[in-house]
Amino acid sequence: MKVIKFGGTSVGSANSILSVKRIVEAINEPLIVVVSALGGITDKLINTSKMAAAGDSSYENEFREIVYRHVEMIKEVIPAGEAQVSLQRRVGELLNELKDIFQGIYLIKDLSPKTSDTIVSYGERLSSIIAAQLTGAEWFDSRRFIKTEKKHSKHVLDTELTTSLVRETFKDMPRRVLVPGFISTDKITGEVTNLGRGGSDYTAAIIAAALDADALEIWTDVDGFMTADPKVISTAYTINELSYVEAMELCNFGAKVVYPPTIYPVCVKNIPILIKNTFNPSGKGTVIKSDIAEDQKPIKGISSINGTTLITVSGLSMVGVIGVNRRIFSALANNGISVFLVSQASSENSTSIGVRDADADAACEVLNAEFSKEIETGAMYRMTAESGLATVAIVGENMKHTPGIAGKLFGTLGRSGINVIACAQGASETNISFVVDSK
Repeated sequence: MKVIKFGGTSVGSANSILSVKRIVEAINEPLIVVVSALGGITDKLINTSKMAAAGDSSYENEFREIVYRHVEMIKEVIPAGEAQVSLQRRVGELLNELKDIFQGIYLIKDLSPKTSDTIVSYGERLSSIIAAQLTGAEWFDSRRFIKTEKKHSKHVLDTELTTSLVRETFKDMPRRVLVPGFISTDKITGEVTNLGRGGSDYTAAIIAAALDADALEIWTDVDGFMTADPKVISTAYTINELSYVEAMELCNFGAKVVYPPTIYPVCVKNIPILIKNTFNPSGKGTVIKSDIAEDQKPIKGISSINGTTLITVSGLSMVGVIGVNRRIFSALANNGISVFLVSQASSENSTSIGVRDADADAACEVLNAEFSKEIETGAMYRMTAESGLATVAIVGENMKHTPGIAGKLFGTLGRSGINVIACAQGASETNISFVVDSK
């Protein structure tokens, strides 16, 4: 049994969704298909709800475009007849529900996170119903078995409950199943939640791991992981094989091929991931697995994150004092702020942390509050934040067997006149990250 997932671009047009049909029908084994919303629909749902909340009546035009996309899709991929009429009716009911929600937001001019989560869930619900009809698969509602709980004001997966429910749901599984990705429900309240942007990948991985699938396939609009962003480096090429660690490192540093949380559930079960291109199904793609045979390349790829802010925590009182870093990371974690890079000199006089621009103000506020007494006495300084930066990472498990990689890296940057503001390298030596001016 395998689990395959199709992204928004794979179901974004009549031609692409017909390609999905052909791919699914060519697989002669039990299959669970996970689909995203039609390409661009999630953004349109979010924008429409914001317009309605702002009292902008032109939200109705945006909503009409959402209706048009789905109605026309059905006309183009389902032959005229009872099946098409039945599907239009079913989709029409969901669209009417959505229309009422938008109208309510417009009237009260308020958009709560709960309502927003409900609205974006319609994207996957609509696309999956259409795809199920097209492929002849039995539709299952992932809100019944993907369960989340609230931690630090965020919805996170309840792995144990979800695994149990997935196994129960699919113990007598039909040969071909189709489920909406991304969406979930709170395990206590039953309210609609989601797994985050890109969460359809995660849905597929959760199901694959729970059912011990033979493989997880992710079908997208690229041939696989590339050695670099082809929009930046024109000579970038597809990487045939990656280890789970290498794939995770590349995902965390800007490679948008796979949603980062996707890798862990299948890695634990040693289930290989195959990245394929819906628009080039004959392409080899990228395989992600535990053991890579005869792999000699020290570096597999280069990845980057724009929108980096570097926050520096400094003060003479930090030197030799036990627990300062614990306080830094506990304070940030308790406020739901993620740190993706840490750089600290052995003198312990300062610690620099990399966060996304969106979290920068909150991070400074939290840390200034945490160390307010030390700041007041002059033992520590107020937090300083430098924005307009980018974090670049070179990734490869074989770097630890190759001397001189870091020297070559910093020598190349120095010769090119690029100043490194901060850098970090773990003892595993699978990733060397450095922060530079974004430009």
